[in-house]
Parts: sequence; C-alpha cells; structure tokens
Amino acid sequence: MSSGTGVADQVQALLGLPGVREAVEDARTACTELRWHQALRRRIPEAAAESRVRGATATALLEGAEPAGSQGTVSLVRDLVRGAAAWPTEPDPVERVLKAAVQVTAATESATSAGLNSPAHLLAHLHLAAGADLLPPEQVGRPRLPGEGCSEFGDLGEPLPAEDLPERLNLVYDLLGTLRTGGSALAVAALVHAELVTVRPFVSGNGLVARALERVVHRVGGLDPTGVAVPELGHSQKVGADYRGALTAYGQGGTEGVRLWLLHCAEAVVTGAGAGTAIADSVLAGKLV
Repeated sequence: MSSGTGVADQVQALLGLPGVREAVEDARTACTELRWHQALRRRIPEAAAESRVRGATATALLEGAEPAGSQGTVSLVRDLVRGAAAWPTEPDPVERVLKAAVQVTAATESATSAGLNSPAHLLAHLHLAAGADLLPPEQVGRPRLPGEGCSEFGDLGEPLPAEDLPERLNLVYDLLGTLRTGGSALAVAALVHAELVTVRPFVSGNGLVARALERVVHRVGGLDPTGVAVPELGHSQKVGADYRGALTAYGQGGTEGVRLWLLHCAEAVVTGAGAGTAIADSVLAGKLV
C-alpha cells in the first residue's frame, strides 16, 4: 500500500486479486447470518459482552498469555470482567498482558463511526487501554519517539524508524477514511491491522491495538454491526502459526503477500462469525460455556 489520494482505488483493486472478493463475500455472508440469529433480536449487549471475553482471551493467547489453559482462561477472563474475580495487586508478566488484552478489547465497545473521523485519537485511546500496565506512563498513548525501539514481532523484521512513523500512520488514517465512501470493512480492517503490526508505532502493545482496531472496523464499518463475532479466534487458530505466517507474507511486500493476508483475515472472520453463533446459541439457552 502507498499513501496518497488513490488509497480507495488501491483497496478496490486488491479485492480483484484471485480469490479475495469471493473470500470477502463468504465472510460477509457469515456475519449476515449471525446478525439475524434469534438471540440477537433482544440480547445483543449480552452476546457482545461475551464476544469481548472470548476476543480478549484469544488476543492474549497471541501474545503468549494463557494463564489457565484455553477454556480455563475464558472462564477467568469472564470472572474478571464481571467482578467475580480480582486482578492481582502485583501481577506477573503474563497477568499484565492478559489485563492489557482485556482492557483494550473492552475499549472497543465505546468506539463509534464518528471516532474514525479522528483516527489518531482512536489509536491513542486503544493504546491507553493496552499500554497502561505494560509501559511507563510517558510512553502510553503515543507513537514511538526517535531513539525508542520495539521488541515485538521481531521475526517480522525491524520496526519502522520512529522518524518515518508520521507518514506511514497517515496511510493508516487514509485507509480508515475510505470507510466513509463505502470501502470494504473487511479489507480496510485487515490492512490497518497488518500495517500497525508491520511498522509497530508503539513501544509495546502493537498487536493488541491492531486486533482491537480490526474489531472496531468490523463493527462500525457494518461487517459485524452487532459486535458478536470473534475474529481474534480466527487469528489464534493453530496457536497463531497461520497468523504469523500471513503477517510475514504481508511484511515481505508484493501483491501475493497482501493477497494471502486478506485471505487469512477473511477466513478469520468466518471462524469468528461461527464463534459468535455459538455465543448466541448459549445466550439463547441461558448458559454460557
């Protein structure tokens, strides 16, 4: 992707890559079917809250934080969110990452379509939630400054130098702006997600913020307006091996790498919609599992 006035045209062109438009349509269909689930006629808030529990658990797993096993961590996060369990007063590194995941996923609830008109503020808002327990206060809620590095996603190569961040972040903002003119929410969400992980604008918390922003774009962009799908689960399948591989392909540049990443993200949405359907079924049955 390159910055400039033709960003919307570039996104549209990417949809024409082999298999991408069909994959995006499959994801849209899965989300539409979820939207009309019987449980979501009156109980969207309950189902969406559980989606954020599952999403926070999955995004924490992608950061290597799963303190109680897969199902046990879901139950733990649910209890922490509803106040049935308390956060440790002196959390260890895994607990800090889990708390960051819970906080940034919870912060997606308050994001609105109007927030996309101030994308820098939205990114800062999400990073404040993700970074509060990971970084010193002076490094939270802002991009890296010259001299500050980032040790995350080292297998993807070096992060972008801080001096070059403003221009690259403007590309992210331009991408988000295409939603106002009918840009594909799935494609935009996927691209801003990959851009944030590739350039790593923050000292820490980049993956958490990227996945939270993807969730926001899916909801406010109209792909998953109920917010019940759990795209983070799609990314965390196979303990994130496919996720890392697809991000590596994107970061290496070239149209094929972007295509593979878009296909991965579309598949993650289909998986996430399936997880949302399971949540809606549980809500309808009156028992979350």
